[in-house]
Amino acid sequence: MEELVIRDADVVDGSGADSYRADVVVDGGRIVSIVKEAAAAGCQRPEARRELDAEGLVLSPGFIDMHAHSDLALLRDPDHSAKAAQGVTLEVIGQDGLSYAPVDDRTLGEVRRAIAGWNGAGDDVDFDWRTVGEYLDRLDGGIAVNAAYLIPQGTVRALAVGWDDREATEAELEHMRRLVAEGMEQGAVGMSSGLTYTPGMYAKDAELTELCRVVASYGGYYCPHHRSYGAGALQAYEEMVELTREADCPLHLAHATMNFGVNKGKAPELLTLLDDALAGGADITLDTYPYTPGCTTLVAMLPSWASEGGPEQIMKRLSDDDTAERIRHHIEEIGSDGCHGVPMEWDTIEISGTGDPALGEYVGRTVMESARLRGETPWTTARRLLLTDRLAPTILQHVGHEENVRAIMRHRVHTGGSDGILQGAKPHPRAYGTFPHYLGHYVRELGVLSLQECVAHLTSRAAARLRLPDRGLVREGYRADLVLFDPATVAAGSTFEDPRVLPTGIPYVLVDGQFVMEDGRRTDVLAGRSVRRTPHGAAR
Repeated sequence: MEELVIRDADVVDGSGADSYRADVVVDGGRIVSIVKEAAAAGCQRPEARRELDAEGLVLSPGFIDMHAHSDLALLRDPDHSAKAAQGVTLEVIGQDGLSYAPVDDRTLGEVRRAIAGWNGAGDDVDFDWRTVGEYLDRLDGGIAVNAAYLIPQGTVRALAVGWDDREATEAELEHMRRLVAEGMEQGAVGMSSGLTYTPGMYAKDAELTELCRVVASYGGYYCPHHRSYGAGALQAYEEMVELTREADCPLHLAHATMNFGVNKGKAPELLTLLDDALAGGADITLDTYPYTPGCTTLVAMLPSWASEGGPEQIMKRLSDDDTAERIRHHIEEIGSDGCHGVPMEWDTIEISGTGDPALGEYVGRTVMESARLRGETPWTTARRLLLTDRLAPTILQHVGHEENVRAIMRHRVHTGGSDGILQGAKPHPRAYGTFPHYLGHYVRELGVLSLQECVAHLTSRAAARLRLPDRGLVREGYRADLVLFDPATVAAGSTFEDPRVLPTGIPYVLVDGQFVMEDGRRTDVLAGRSVRRTPHGAAR
């Protein structure tokens, strides 16, 4: 007898098609049968050792978070309710060009410092890996949800070239090609870049193109955080389209937003650019989060020249008064490349977290507010905070536009990505709320997407980009990564004021046929594993 029958579910199967009522039978981690309208037809209903009454609930594929920053959280936090409670059954990590493999002893320490604001210092993690494959093996020890990995191009450049702003030599470029090839062979699904973060931003297009050719040869995709989401946003998107066309590599645009005042109402221009490329045969997808503010680190706002050489060199430059004044001039008057070419507006920069809890008085206030309280300039406040907290502060950037968010999420190649940073005393609510916020706010309350469309965006479209042969749809033979939610009550609990509140209306989540959420509570099940690329597509 099979393990589980989910009885009388309203199945939204991830294809975008109309829903249907069915009994769904799960056994051995897979969907073994789907009996439609069993009760109405009067046919023999399937039986199993356990029966779950799903009356009034939607059954859909588990949600795929196409842009996650859980690289260490998956290892340090077995509960991981921030994602499991949202119905997320797979996260794509290794984002924005910086993560923890491949590394050597030198670059591991440098990367840990550079992205402490994203993932914490990692003092509570045993970094017993150096390669991509070894990191994926650690994930296979048991995690809350599944995870796929992107090779971080900035980390690769740090390993082969260092943190200097210069072109790679031919020998260094060949070293990077080998590192990318090895990572793909060990199971990565593609490569990411952070082209407003050092050292990835120092790579010219020709270098990126060569690495994308390697990625494409293994069936992977390129996921860039491109060079500008502000003053040069459209040109930056076009650059990525042209680069991947030259490399013949699929393109997935990370957190594809149009931010800052210069881009208000300009989402249609981005979508026209993408539609033209798609009509010409390009393979393009994108992800977004359903909120207007962004989230990153305060140090990321600095101009690239101030970040050359890595974290220790940044600290030295900030400590020098003359150099610090040059940095201020670039940030406030010119518009640094770290701030997307837009002069800083300090009243849009809210401190969301600090590495040192003693600095908690800054959290929840904009830099401008903290400066006024101290009777000093915003740059004085920001500089002191960066030095005192050793570059660890995270920020919310209130620079988005609702009309752009809605327009982009409607696009046919759109997928969902939380870009969720789980660190800090007051993280962005997207880390805990992205997927229920889509379903509750943008589907039920606003009708921006139909329920069937939205589920397809969050499941099958993402699975297709990842080349998953047996995920993203409710189909017989597919893996039983499933979520059951109440369409009348599903909603994000997290807010900007209280960002760590779990969602409502998602009582059951299954990973590999096992309940990681049951009756709205996190179980102790660790059914997640790495999802690795193979010659025939990604698979566990």
